[in-house]
Amino acid sequence: MITTLVGAQWGDEGKGKVIDIMAAKADVVVRATGGNNAGHTVVSGGKTYKLHLVPSGILYPNTVCCIGPGCVIDPLALLKEMDEVAANGTALDNLKIDYRAHIVMPYHLLIDELSEAAKGEGGIGTTKKGIGPCYMDKAERIGLRFYDLIHPEIFGGKLKANLAAKDRYIAGMFGAKETADRRKTLDFDKIFAAYIDAGKKLEKYAADTTVIAYEADKAGKFVLFEGAQGTLLDLDMGTYPYVTSSHPVTGGFCVSGGIGPTYIKECVGIAKSYTTRVGKGPFPTELFDEVGDFIREAGFEYGTTTGRPRRCGWLDLVILKYAVRVNGLTGIALNKLDTLTGLKTLKICVGYKCGDKIITDFPADIHELDKCEPVYKEFKGWTEDITKATSLSDLPQAARDYLAFTEKFIGCKIILVGVGPDRSQSFEV
Repeated sequence: MITTLVGAQWGDEGKGKVIDIMAAKADVVVRATGGNNAGHTVVSGGKTYKLHLVPSGILYPNTVCCIGPGCVIDPLALLKEMDEVAANGTALDNLKIDYRAHIVMPYHLLIDELSEAAKGEGGIGTTKKGIGPCYMDKAERIGLRFYDLIHPEIFGGKLKANLAAKDRYIAGMFGAKETADRRKTLDFDKIFAAYIDAGKKLEKYAADTTVIAYEADKAGKFVLFEGAQGTLLDLDMGTYPYVTSSHPVTGGFCVSGGIGPTYIKECVGIAKSYTTRVGKGPFPTELFDEVGDFIREAGFEYGTTTGRPRRCGWLDLVILKYAVRVNGLTGIALNKLDTLTGLKTLKICVGYKCGDKIITDFPADIHELDKCEPVYKEFKGWTEDITKATSLSDLPQAARDYLAFTEKFIGCKIILVGVGPDRSQSFEV
């Protein structure tokens, strides 16, 4: 059986924790899109794991963890992350990397930084991890793939051609001067040596992950596809241009994971009990007052990858209803309900006021979204500590009302509730 897990908001919904919980039952976990611009935090046994490329199922020794063909990999960053995971006592024997995954190169990092700087106030808030430029090369069909990295004779020829092209591009596009740093970034010998060394260390993990996932499913095993980022960061369906460069929706798993849509049996969306986003772009329910500050600090809303403080706001059910539709969600895991403890009054967005109209469908363009004002329904808050709750009956009535309304409005069952950061602080519904 294949189950997909996707972010139902702007990312940072606590996917790492939910994936870790479900991976306990999984035979295979596949990360299919994105790169080390995404960060999943898993807390287990008093240890905190901050994962960026390594799939979140790595904590289970019998689970095969695949980095799929749609991912983009910075091999130097991946090796560093693998060392950190190993230092916590976790084995990496079951890690697999697809031959087709594209490689983030030093010139991608430089172009990302120069491009964002050139945009000035119009920048989109990229993580500057080289993800966008790497996907650009993929679309232009000049990208370097993991297969190339572990075949030096192929890698060297393609690298030389790309370095010459990127040198011309950087000089012409950004007017970058011939500084020592730039020459170092585009130095063939240094790049070739560092990346081939990385390739030798990673070669033993090379595999066709699409075959692994397919054969596991055919054998009746449980395959979990792990999403990065969130629905509203999808290149097509998100708040363009403030989006990522891949497709973190259910359909993205089919293209970037190499599975047909009819093989997917369950689609689980992961959301917070409030809303956050990082970077620029419209955010109808964003709070600029002490409540927003309370949520940020209570939920420790700072980026796993960047450390940037996240923008915080009330739960937006227009967004969640959109995520249910776009992804074909069969269930919702709602995280961080405990963060709301202590607030006397809670609000949930149930629509947008756009001029004289009230709409409940998420707008297709950010210019329309910018004009929207949230329409709220108020709920009574609670003060009881819920971090030890193991069922709905352990929650105060106000919290149960909050969940019941959410479930009914979006038309999708809440199947898991998170009441704390540790994997044990969640319960099935």
